[in-house]
Order: sequence, then structure tokens, then C-alpha cells
Amino acid sequence: MSAFEVRIEEPVTFVISGATGDLTRRKLIPALYTLFKEGAITEDFAVVGFARREYDNSGFCKLMAEALREHSRTPVDETSLKAFCSHLSYHRGDLSDAAAYAGLKAKFDDDTLPANRLFYLSITPDLIESAVNNLRNAGLITLPHSKPWTRVVVEKPFGRDLQSAQALNRVLLSHLDETQIYRIDHYLGKETVQNILSFRFANTIFEPVFNRTYVDNIQITAAETVGMESGRGAFYDQTGALRDMVVNHLFQLLCLVTMEPPDGLEARSIRNEKMKVLRALRLADATKHHPAVCFGQYGGDGKTKAFRGEDRVRPQSKTETFAALRMEISNWRWAGVPVYLRTGKRLAKKTTEIAVQFKVPPLSLFQHVACKGDVCDLAGVKPNTLIFRIQPDEGIFLQVSAKRPSMQLVVESVNMDFSYSGKWAKELPDAYERLLLDALRGDSTLFTRSDEVEAEWEVVAAVLAGAAEREPLIYAPGSWGPAEADRLLFTDGWRNE
Repeated sequence: MSAFEVRIEEPVTFVISGATGDLTRRKLIPALYTLFKEGAITEDFAVVGFARREYDNSGFCKLMAEALREHSRTPVDETSLKAFCSHLSYHRGDLSDAAAYAGLKAKFDDDTLPANRLFYLSITPDLIESAVNNLRNAGLITLPHSKPWTRVVVEKPFGRDLQSAQALNRVLLSHLDETQIYRIDHYLGKETVQNILSFRFANTIFEPVFNRTYVDNIQITAAETVGMESGRGAFYDQTGALRDMVVNHLFQLLCLVTMEPPDGLEARSIRNEKMKVLRALRLADATKHHPAVCFGQYGGDGKTKAFRGEDRVRPQSKTETFAALRMEISNWRWAGVPVYLRTGKRLAKKTTEIAVQFKVPPLSLFQHVACKGDVCDLAGVKPNTLIFRIQPDEGIFLQVSAKRPSMQLVVESVNMDFSYSGKWAKELPDAYERLLLDALRGDSTLFTRSDEVEAEWEVVAAVLAGAAEREPLIYAPGSWGPAEADRLLFTDGWRNE
């Protein structure tokens, strides 16, 4: 049995459009190599790199071997590397040229490649329509629910706003059935993200308190310490933190931690419950003292370039590198509970987490202390907080109050924690390994449905409408963003731990 506990027995061809790009080298090929090495996919598989650069099969294999030595999560040995590379081939052609797709179809027709096919569109959004049209016209897309099967994986961003997302969905759905489309969000492949559902719905002690009666607020943070490394300046200048992180990653995390119990664990049931949350989700009303939106942009400090000084970024760019939102969910379970979202570049710490902060007891019977080493002082009441840490050090942590060993009856905050590294010695699968395996299995649970995509963009439509005129607040690199972001909260402040 594979370390992944499942094995794909069907022969399959994995076609990567845009195969010479950064994503293929850093994520896709290393993920496929690990699946192969762990025995999760059959020996009867092929990986076809499809791009316009001047490579032949040998040159492409050499390029991918170098990528594996640099980026593979599992050790690369020459025997397994040689075996894996024997499954690789290269199909040279312009992704917008119909003739290139006709040549690819010929390889399927003469049984050079396994008939089941998964097309991974690792390409820019403006090329998707042409690519899907050419796949259809070349006869490379089979009928839904048929053998051999066809599946198409689409990378984010899924549009830039509601209108472009709707246009992209129209293109995809004009040639493919929804069951054949896999919109990938790598955050949903992380172990702790999937553990949110099992933690909530498999434990009687927690699910009854996930509601407005007991929860004071929810904070979702995705903070990065990096800036525009790897030549991302041009892309990010046109995208920004809101489009890059909030309208997909953070909204998906929000849905999982607030959705109602599904009637089953199949894709349809879970997606339907997420859609109910998105329909009820809205930007909170802003007041004079409590705004609902804060955009920031990192400045420079002598050692670190300001965003506007980064390579391929406009000198007068107004693109936000930090975004914080105060949201509300207008349903029976969560009415009145603020949900705070925060993401940014060049922040103080790399962390992604969901913090569910519970209400403080109605009567404070105890004195609370906060201690650093042997130095303790009286502190305010610390609420219980349940933390789902996505990265780094994936795990689930519960902060509670317990009596401090002393002659006085005082309490302090302590952690009850579950970490994957502390429980299991084996390394967790990479998100792309899990998601590619699910796509090969035909399991779309962790992929985003077309109506989800459109609902996410609809939620932030008003924010996007005013974004172009909003001047982002400059914040120091290595900080937690603009001080103005603290004004969004009704509580003591953001969790900066």
C-alpha cells in the first residue's frame, strides 16, 4: 500500500500546458515524482510537457531532473529518477496554435499515450479560452461520465472580478461539464485545512459552541515575510493582496470553519454548504471609529526595497500588499459575530491560521496573570481561543485558563495542543501531491465549483469598485501592517503570535 493509502490503477496521461514555467518545476513535477515513488499511481502513466520552447524529450527530462534535485520533498535517487523520467515526454507547440493540439491528438490516436487524460493549464488566464477551444476542436475532450475520461485543472486567479470570473466560467462550461473542471486552490490541500471539518463535526464538545452564543470573533490571518522575490513584481502589481489571497484562500478557510454540517462527505454536500456561507457573507458596515477595510503597502527601510521600488512594479503603484477586512455572516448561527481577515507581504512572521476566539466568562472570579519567564504581572482576562494553524507547524491548539502553581488562586493562559509533528513521525504530503492525486481519482471535494468562484467575487465587488482610488497606507517591512488595521477590531487586537 502506498504511503498515500490509495493507488490510481487506471492508466492516465498528465498533460502540462506551460510545462517550462516555474510552477511545473517547483510544484507539479516534484508532486508527480513523489506520487510515482510512493506507488500512488500506476506504472502505466505518461507526463507530457506542452510548451513552445525548443526542447526535445531528452532536454525536457534533463530540465525536470534538475528541478527535482532542487525542489523534491522526498529524496531523489538516480534509480527512481531514471524510472520516472522514462514516463516524461515533450510536445513542442504554441498553446494558441490549433496545429499543436492536432499533433497532440495524433499521439493519443496511435496509442502512444494512455487514453485517460488530465490537462493541467499552468498558463495565464488570457490563454485559457484559446487553450480550451483548441482542446475541444482537436477532439481531445471526451464526453463527461465516459471512458476514457477527460479532466482539466485550472490554476488561479479565477478572474479579476465578478464579470471576468463569469466570462471564464462561460468559456469553460461551453466546452466542459462542471464535473470535468478542477479549479485548484493549493490551500485546500493542506492537512489542517481538511482537519477543520473532522475536528468540528467528529467532536461533540466543540460543535455545540461554534455559534454566536459562545464565539466572540474569528480571525483568519495569512502573513508572509517575503516580498516580490522570484520576479513576481509585474504579476502582483496587477493583482494585489485582495485578489491574490482573500478571494480564494481566505474565503475558503472562512467557509470551512463556519459552514453547517454537510449531509455527507462527498463533494456536492460540502460545496453546497460552503455556498450557503458565501451567500450570507458580506462586508460589515463601517463606522467612524471602526472601518471595515484597510489596505496597506510596504515601504522601504534601507535594507529592504519598498514595493514601489521592486523590479517590474510601477513607481506610483497603488496596489495593496496588505489587506484587512471585517466581514459578517448573516445567518442564524453567526449573526453578529465579526470575522476578521488579514493578509500581507513583508510582515513580521510567516503564518497562516484561523483563530476562533470565545467570549469571556460573564463574571470574572479570578485574577489573571501573564508571565515571561519568572516575571509575572496582573493581566486582563484572556479568552479561550481555538487555533487551526495551517503553516508553519501544522496543528490545532486550544488556549485555556488554568491555575498557576502558587499559594494564591490566580490563573494564567496555557495551551492544549495537537501538532502533526508531535503525533506522527512521517512528513505530511505536500498540498499539490494530495490535490493532483484527488484530480486523478476524480474527487473534486477540495476544488472550487463555478458558483463558489462567482459568489466570492460578488462579496468583494464593492471593495474592488473603490480600490483604484484608495491610497494604501504605507507600513514598515517586518511589522504587522498599518496601525489603522487595528481599528477594524472591536476586541483587544489581532493575534500577533
